[in-house]
Amino acid sequence: MTSRITRTGGGKNPELAGQAAWNATEKVNSELFTLTYGAIVRQVLHDYEDCVEEVNKKLDSMGYSIGCRLIEDFLAKTNTQRCGDFRDTAEVVAKVGLRMFLGVGAAVTNWNEAGTECVLVLESNPLAEFVELPEQYRDLSYCQMLCGVVRGALEMVSM
Repeated sequence: MTSRITRTGGGKNPELAGQAAWNATEKVNSELFTLTYGAIVRQVLHDYEDCVEEVNKKLDSMGYSIGCRLIEDFLAKTNTQRCGDFRDTAEVVAKVGLRMFLGVGAAVTNWNEAGTECVLVLESNPLAEFVELPEQYRDLSYCQMLCGVVRGALEMVSM
């Protein structure tokens, strides 16, 4: 299976392409972004009466919806073509997509034997700055929205 994401046209290095996309993207103050995300998580916790399991599902669902729309912006702004395989796609997500939208890259690690599963490890996580969770929220996947964004974007390009 192939996706519409590529290592970027012209054989560019993904890290350089990611940095170029980040540089060309309009920025929002990082503290405002982080605190706004925290307010969203707090509101979802309130809406679901502190049911952490339901909040994790809701954050993932919200991220999925964002990812479904964000992929169009990514494809338009990066002028990308098809990837050869899932490994290429994971590299583009890690080096270009995350850098473009969050300003951080990621390492792609822990591939399974079939090459169908991997782990993206963020260099740093801007959503988690200033965050200290009380013990009652120890099972909260605070950044679950990011997983949903990646899942939604990949699903839109048939991955």
